[in-house]
Amino acid sequence: MIYKVFYQPSKEESPSRENTMALYIEADSIVEARQLISANTPYRIDYIQELSAAHLNYEKNHHPNFEVVKF
Repeated sequence: MIYKVFYQPSKEESPSRENTMALYIEADSIVEARQLISANTPYRIDYIQELSAAHLNYEKNHHPNFEVVKF
């Protein structure tokens, strides 16, 4: 499954909507996605969304820098 992860770049700062970023990750479950990101980045995870095939297609077509992150 591909998940879209909304996150804050730093755990040290208070969360702010203006600082929210997103990345895409492949994992077997939301729990695994959270563990991978927590172990490999300093990010504060806001929300993890499982992408359906249609949503994934939309993301690929409308985001020129679409990339699935690998750790």
